[in-house]
Amino acid sequence: MGQNTNIPIGSSTPATRTKTWYIILLVIISLFILRAFYLQVIKYNFYHKAALSDQLKEYEIPAERGQIKAHMGSTTVPIVLNENLYTVFADPTLVKNPSDVSETLASILGGSESMYKSQITTKDTRYVVLAKKVPKSKEQALMRHKYPGIASTEQPYRTYPDGSLASQILGFVNDSGQGVYGIEQTLNNKLAGTDGMLKAVTDINGVPLAASKGNVQKAPVAGTDVTLTIDVGMQKQLEDILAKDTQKAKAPLASALIMDPNTGAIKAMANYPTYDPSKYSQVEDASLFNDAAVSHPIEVGSSMKTLTTAAALNQGVIKPNTTYYDPASWTVDNFKITNIEEDGGAGVKSIGDILNLSLNTGATWELMQMGGGQINQKGRDAWYDYMTNHFMLGKPTGIEQEGEASGIVPKPQDNGAGIDLTYANTAFGQAMTATPIQMGAALSAALNGGTYYQPRLVDSYFAPDGTETQVPPTVVKSNVVSQQTSSGLIALMEYVVNKHFFTPGFDQNTYAVGGKTGTAQVAISTPIIGGGSDKATGGYYDDIFNGTYVGFVGGDKPQYVIVVFEIQPKVAGYAGTAAAQPVFGDLAHMLINNFGVTPRTK
Repeated sequence: MGQNTNIPIGSSTPATRTKTWYIILLVIISLFILRAFYLQVIKYNFYHKAALSDQLKEYEIPAERGQIKAHMGSTTVPIVLNENLYTVFADPTLVKNPSDVSETLASILGGSESMYKSQITTKDTRYVVLAKKVPKSKEQALMRHKYPGIASTEQPYRTYPDGSLASQILGFVNDSGQGVYGIEQTLNNKLAGTDGMLKAVTDINGVPLAASKGNVQKAPVAGTDVTLTIDVGMQKQLEDILAKDTQKAKAPLASALIMDPNTGAIKAMANYPTYDPSKYSQVEDASLFNDAAVSHPIEVGSSMKTLTTAAALNQGVIKPNTTYYDPASWTVDNFKITNIEEDGGAGVKSIGDILNLSLNTGATWELMQMGGGQINQKGRDAWYDYMTNHFMLGKPTGIEQEGEASGIVPKPQDNGAGIDLTYANTAFGQAMTATPIQMGAALSAALNGGTYYQPRLVDSYFAPDGTETQVPPTVVKSNVVSQQTSSGLIALMEYVVNKHFFTPGFDQNTYAVGGKTGTAQVAISTPIIGGGSDKATGGYYDDIFNGTYVGFVGGDKPQYVIVVFEIQPKVAGYAGTAAAQPVFGDLAHMLINNFGVTPRTK
């Protein structure tokens, strides 16, 4: 019988089984390779981050804030600096022995142990700030303990070496690192710079591993330095004079500024009272933070007559030597407009008399000339155009300060509420409001030949890369008035100063000094600073006034324009003369004596 060679169904030879297992093994190996490729290549970033999550710490590196500088003669000096202090923080996931750590924190930094213990045991966070503005000595004492999860970072903080100098111009930086008020807020984006970032792989105790490739640092970019137009010496003397004279006048608020009428640059500007920006948290009255020279408009009173006269001169309806018959009163909309008792009564008056005697009737008469001889729509339109489109009243100047006010200029259309009387009042500085900065810019344009420069506080920027950018004067409007009008107004304002008493007197043969007072009744709707009134009806107080003064100092042309506002002073006599004029006189003498006023050459 021969051998049976048939293989039953379902059976296999050793060779077949070996091949089958080989294929299965190849498949398994391939799966492992694919899985490894997926994990190590495709999902590398995901799992890498997950693996580092317990050891990767991310910190913000604060940028150094730009300095603020100002002029001191021919040089510049910093008036806002940065002081390096420390922020102490914790990573609660790494802190061991919270009780011991909180006890040490309290003993070195101050504060309660319970507060620190609560902070360093916070859940679901890896960054808790424990203290800011920590001096280096305390930071070093704490770091010597080498507590896991407790660290510090050096951080610059603002310091104001000159105390309250220019504080309301400058503003301050709050605990969150944000500029608040003044230049610090207006230019915060430039001053702040760009914060950096530190990502560090740490060991189990939170100590960065210096050799780790996971350490990534983005360097901070320092802020831009800013140089202001103000002169430190002039600013200091203005503040001293303003405080001294305001205290004598018993005014609760006052503002003064000195500006270059030929560029719009503010050389000094201050308010009284003021504050120390390094101690801003101790200030109880937040109104002290406001720069009232740009944010507090008032009815300016008779100092407005300088602009009324300039407008009438420029329209050709009067000349500097024009005379007219003044009846000593006008009845407008059934209301009698009168003058102060020193007006001399009815009679022939000059344009110089309108300013020197501060004739309300004279300013009203000038408005009438704009209308062809009476107050009407034509005259109102012309005067409104000059107030808003020539002298730019009723709108912000754009100076680099937060909270600038627009002031109010009434529309010229008949509103059924005595518009002619309203406009007569605006001619002598009532029924309209303006800030010191608006009046300074407007008067500068009226005196410099007709160019309205935007008032500015910034002279230049100095970028971290060393690039310096000068800020040129910005011309907002040309041909505000003619050169002839400016020359006429200068002479008229000099005439006023010649007729008034300043101790010691000005040498008018060597220097040109001109000015005009203003005394304005305070509207009953206006809050009385410090209280003391129970009136609530319309109209004006009979016994509460604001005092103003606008003027200039120079030689052949005005070199400095000065504006003074004394708010609700308690003085005998007219507020403009008794409260504001002394400030102007002291400032004018100060400029002539100390700040290079160029004498006349002709």
